[in-house]
Amino acid sequence: MRCSTASTMFSISESSCIPRALMRTRHHRACGARDGVRRHGGAPVQTLPSRCGAIDRRKYRRQRVRTIALPIADRSLTLRVMSSRARERRAIRVRGVVQGVGFRPAMYRLADSFGLGGFVRNDREGVWIEVEGRATDVDRFVAQLSSAAPDASRIDTVETATIAARGEPKFRIVESAAVDGERAAAGIPADLAPCADCLRELEDPANRRYRYPFINCTACGPRFTIVRDVPYDRAKTTMTPFEMCDACRREYEEPADRRFHAEPNACPACGPHAQLVSASRVIARREEAVALAARAIRDGAIVAVKGAGGFVLAVDATNESAVVRLRERKRRPHKPFAVMARSLVALDDVAVIDDLARTLLVDRARPIVLVPARRPCALALAVAPGLGDVGVYLPPTPLQHLLLTAGPPLQVMTSGNLAEEPIARTNGEALDKLASVADVVLLHDREIHARSDDSVVRVTSRRAIPMRRARGFVPEAIRLPVAGPPLLAVGGHERNTVCLVRDGQAVLSQHVGDLDHIDSERFFSEVIDHLHELVGAQPVAVAHDLHPDYRSTRWALRWAQNTKLPRLEIQHHHAHVAACLAEHGRTDRVAGIAFDGTGLGDDGSLWGGEILAADLGSARRLGHLRALALPGGEAAIREPWRVAAAALLDAGESLDVLSWVPSRELSRVSALLSTDLPVRATGAGRWFDAVAALLGIAAEISYDAQAAAQLEAIAAPGDAEPLELRIAAGEMFEIDLRPAIREIAHELRRGTTAPVLAARFHATLVLAIRESCHRTRERTVVLTGGCFQNRRLVEDATRVLETDGFEVLTHERVPPNDGGLALGQAAIASFQLATRRTTACA
Repeated sequence: MRCSTASTMFSISESSCIPRALMRTRHHRACGARDGVRRHGGAPVQTLPSRCGAIDRRKYRRQRVRTIALPIADRSLTLRVMSSRARERRAIRVRGVVQGVGFRPAMYRLADSFGLGGFVRNDREGVWIEVEGRATDVDRFVAQLSSAAPDASRIDTVETATIAARGEPKFRIVESAAVDGERAAAGIPADLAPCADCLRELEDPANRRYRYPFINCTACGPRFTIVRDVPYDRAKTTMTPFEMCDACRREYEEPADRRFHAEPNACPACGPHAQLVSASRVIARREEAVALAARAIRDGAIVAVKGAGGFVLAVDATNESAVVRLRERKRRPHKPFAVMARSLVALDDVAVIDDLARTLLVDRARPIVLVPARRPCALALAVAPGLGDVGVYLPPTPLQHLLLTAGPPLQVMTSGNLAEEPIARTNGEALDKLASVADVVLLHDREIHARSDDSVVRVTSRRAIPMRRARGFVPEAIRLPVAGPPLLAVGGHERNTVCLVRDGQAVLSQHVGDLDHIDSERFFSEVIDHLHELVGAQPVAVAHDLHPDYRSTRWALRWAQNTKLPRLEIQHHHAHVAACLAEHGRTDRVAGIAFDGTGLGDDGSLWGGEILAADLGSARRLGHLRALALPGGEAAIREPWRVAAAALLDAGESLDVLSWVPSRELSRVSALLSTDLPVRATGAGRWFDAVAALLGIAAEISYDAQAAAQLEAIAAPGDAEPLELRIAAGEMFEIDLRPAIREIAHELRRGTTAPVLAARFHATLVLAIRESCHRTRERTVVLTGGCFQNRRLVEDATRVLETDGFEVLTHERVPPNDGGLALGQAAIASFQLATRRTTACA
């Protein structure tokens, strides 16, 4: 039998089993526990990639094999499997999320338990271990490595090789190593919410860290947001200015302590401290600052709070006037606010928390979780006006935990920014830009290096849909199905993220946001620079959207011109489909249902309701929703009644059902529609806008997808009868929704209620998706695009398609909205570059 990996190749007899010492393994979160290892009876079971099943290492016996050459760490080593009684030294390369999570201390304790010598260190590839001792003990160390790894770690690959013994009796943690000219493939972990041990200490009056807002250990605390460079050491974080006191140093150097080599380790004697300030003075310091901030929130004030990845704005979530005042000052009239709760018990009174939501809420990532709100409840109506869901989460930092303990148990915690700007990162930015919003500012002197907003997920009956991927998840890498050369993908214009690829690993950035504001463009550049610091890839190409007016596209054009390197244009909806394929590790051809607002198509028109036959290599348009006119262009998106008028006139209906719109405005739009001026788009999002306006629930909107969200919120529960639609036959079919518009107009005149018609419209889109899939030749369907953040749409479409025998892929790791575009661009570009390279070599 011949076995191979990316870096090793060796032969063994057909009757032999692979020795543990030479196994290279991959661990994937999808295959089992958080660190990628299934555990049965305490023993680790290694899992191969691509869901190939599990290999129980207990089934393998040690075999004698011949000498083997294996390149490791740029050295060609001669390996020999030795007898169990001989002294042996083993080199072990571990890749994955293995820095900043207590991995080295865990390896120290494991080696010490077997009486082994050697060392462990971080480097730019991950972790390098050398262990020495009796061969049987070395084997046991390797066998238990994965199960001994901390819960917060994720092991992607392990490579081992036998090297010459040095007679080293003790095991050590040594300083990190970095080779000049090389950059990092090591996985820096995301920020981790406070662990149970730290929370107990935080609330223990006898503990020296009682009520200390910056408590942490190897199992929790800031990581990505404070890391300047790799390898992950204190000297490369924003903790550099804080020299550990003697007590903290003893913890840091004591192998039995859970703060052994905890890089952000600190205490009140030596670490960062909080201050409560106003525009003109320092009000309080240290513990008193937190207590007074909590009291201010309880009294109805707006407090800017320095969180994990930037500032947030906090108010009492049950105080209607305080929430309304926050909306006025922040210039955010309707977009929902998130609510942070003291505990799960506090949330049970205001939201429906099922088992999946509960699991997500207590996850170390601490995302905002969108769940159904209870009505009525204690929350202010202004928290999430017009919506059925509310975003809730538990404190992601000790500082916020203290605020929730001393202040109201339910607090709005929303991004600390003005409309369209990035969240404030530095103390100076907060004092400058949030002075007109916050009454006081609770800040501290630990710098945030990488600004990162809160992550958002939405719970459905079967899974969680990522809506914003940032704090708690970034910079976790996603392995691409096809590995190509290093490249950069710059995403779209709205909900922007960027992606840097090295060694087949795609590192997707935190949420950048819409690129309309100059500060957002600066943030976009900051993110690219930081990814280069952490990943170190030197891109050979840049991938970008087709749309020439996207600021990300313009940046890519300048980059290509300056570097003289190629750029790859990736169609918007193909990238959506590819993002879903990439996160599932798939390369096969699928029916891609890409429903969003708008994106530039291959033919130069605006797409957004697309049925594609697609894989990573290409996409062919099979069908689409009927195009809608957008009278007034951008004005039509802000004022959905304009799109509703266009839909009515296109369907041959009068505008009487829009009687609440001033007749002068209707006449103006009618005149505009009689010309060739209005741009047309097939976007499903625009059809949601039209129907929402027809039903009188979203005449004007102030944030993206507001009309669609409100339409979903009012839809009557239960099954609904689809409205009439027509699908024109042909090589490229059109899903004609004009019959549905005529039926809605007729039913409105009859007095049918908006909730009934909203439910029927959702059922109509599900029917359109089902009929479209049956017109393709593919049996696997990808549901992607921002419209599939809609819980009702994605659940009903998935159920119907699976009943018909289709395999349905939906987003589970990256958002279906434009926040996932960069991953899709990277997956397509990687495939294309790898294919070209293979062809050239052939």
